Amino acid sequence: MRVFNFSAGPAVLPEQVLRQAAAEMLDWRGSGMSVMEMSHRGKEFISIADKAEADLRTLLAIPANYKVLFLQGGAIGENAIVPMNLLGDYGEADYIHTGEWSKKSIKEARKYCTVNIAASSEDRNFTYVPAQGTWKLGRNPAYVHVCTNETIAGVEYQWTPDTGAIPLVADMSSHILSRVIDVTKFGVIYGGAQKNMGPAGLTLVIVRDDLLDRALAITPSAFHWQEQAAAESMLNTPPTYAMYIAGLVFEWLLAQGGLAAIEKQNVAKARLLYETIDQSGIYRNNVRKEDRSRMNVVFRLPDEAQDKAFLKGAEERGMVQLKGHRAVGGIRASIYNAMPMAGVQALADYMREFEKKNG
Repeated sequence: MRVFNFSAGPAVLPEQVLRQAAAEMLDWRGSGMSVMEMSHRGKEFISIADKAEADLRTLLAIPANYKVLFLQGGAIGENAIVPMNLLGDYGEADYIHTGEWSKKSIKEARKYCTVNIAASSEDRNFTYVPAQGTWKLGRNPAYVHVCTNETIAGVEYQWTPDTGAIPLVADMSSHILSRVIDVTKFGVIYGGAQKNMGPAGLTLVIVRDDLLDRALAITPSAFHWQEQAAAESMLNTPPTYAMYIAGLVFEWLLAQGGLAAIEKQNVAKARLLYETIDQSGIYRNNVRKEDRSRMNVVFRLPDEAQDKAFLKGAEERGMVQLKGHRAVGGIRASIYNAMPMAGVQALADYMREFEKKNG
């Protein structure tokens, strides 16, 4: 039986990538070494890292005045690393609060500066993205921070904020590489790899050159963007195997036709699930329609007691990791790039079957 993995992260990877990694596990392209065994400063791994960066720059059309950093610590680590690198002489930063991951970012930033909550969707239980016209930015913030896809609530920005001269910082962990974006609209983009890029352990940071000289004196060297940029992400040993897998994912995305092509697939997958929910009599999604996430489709049944039966039936049919986050419950289908349409169709078919029997 084929298994479709709807995990929110670590998440499904393209089968082609896993097969290639398996084939190269003991001997990477005649080197006699596994990538896990390579020196990060050897010519073999340097070639892997260079190609990964080049392919990522192609996918996202990253301009030359942006540095690409392959680091560690995850997005939660970057919640502290961002203010440490950007505060400089500033005393405050603006944050838009749209859910649990924004909340974590805010909590961490408060250890280093005054945080101004410029807008929040807490008033409606984080079911929408506040319109930019409602934002109340501070007088002189170091930056404006957004989480552009909230995996727990299933809320996604379908537009790019315009913060003018104030650097826009985005946690894109859960939807980066799922759609076309304009990197030049952001000062910093960061995210953990374990959704759409590769395995857990790798953190991507894309930072504009003019923001590299603002780090606080307390910033550790391993997390100092300017120092890591100067060392080409190798000030310390980077997460080499995770970088290798991410590089294979980048190659796979290019072979699919790039982000414009993968975005069309993601739109179609999300539409199928949301139409199944909206046309049903028992499933409910509370997110404002224009803010619904393409990556994380959340929904509820009329009675929480039905969740267990729904999840059991799904697992029996080869659909796993559909349980909602422990903080909110319900059902969550994470349909990242590597989730094929066949998996989404199987879920939609099962949802209709379950409703017919239990509605």
